[in-house]
Amino acid sequence: MIQISLHGGQVLSWKTDKGDELLFNSTKANLKPPHPVRGGIPICFPQFGTRGSLEQHGFARNKMWLVENNPPALPSFDSTGKAYVDLVLKSSDEDTMRIWPYSFEFHLRVSLALDGNLTLISRVRNINSKPFSFSIAYHTYFSISDISEVRLEGLETLDYLDNMHDRERFTEQGDALTFESEIDRVYLNSKDVVAIFDHERKRTFLIKKEGLPDVVVWNPWEKKARALTDLGDDEYRHMLCVDGAAIEKPITLKPGEEWTGKLHLSLVLST
Repeated sequence: MIQISLHGGQVLSWKTDKGDELLFNSTKANLKPPHPVRGGIPICFPQFGTRGSLEQHGFARNKMWLVENNPPALPSFDSTGKAYVDLVLKSSDEDTMRIWPYSFEFHLRVSLALDGNLTLISRVRNINSKPFSFSIAYHTYFSISDISEVRLEGLETLDYLDNMHDRERFTEQGDALTFESEIDRVYLNSKDVVAIFDHERKRTFLIKKEGLPDVVVWNPWEKKARALTDLGDDEYRHMLCVDGAAIEKPITLKPGEEWTGKLHLSLVLST
């Protein structure tokens, strides 16, 4: 089961057929617009972080999206055994045009398969008379048993930008990532699949992506968590953000062009 908010086009909940919640949501999250919700899968568009002139992570997560009853055809989508909904965000309001003066359509399809797999497909179309560039990230808050009990595989030996060191570029070692302190990194040109292993809960999240070359890994740890008003002091221990993203090299669309990106999340249980 999934729950989606029209505020931000944000997936708030993703549960197994037994009712186990797979996404983290803070107990202190502000659910009243226009505040972004701490948890779920907020969409960062057309900017990630503070890499530009817009508000942090862009405006898409703070806008009201619309249900789209007649979306553009998506030939590659097989609807067999899937429930899905289409949302759309358009640059139609004056506030958006004033801060980002480009005409666009952002079509989002969220689908849930019979096996419980969750897929988000984004299509951004330039309906402007001039090119524009954007960054995007699916800022996914995974619910975990304890940050000290998980490891992240698939990012070994990759270069990354460390946001805790002014985006300085480093190279990851050959081991899986484990966590002992705050982390805020953008891994570049990653594999199409990364995995979060939660040893205590005996489950693995598989994160597959298309059109999203980068991966963001974030956990605020104790000190920063205490400074965030919409996050409980100890809640950092039970969340890990791993995002499919396109950040280092922004996507540029000429008039009439369309970009497609896909995030596919699945759960594997171990005995």
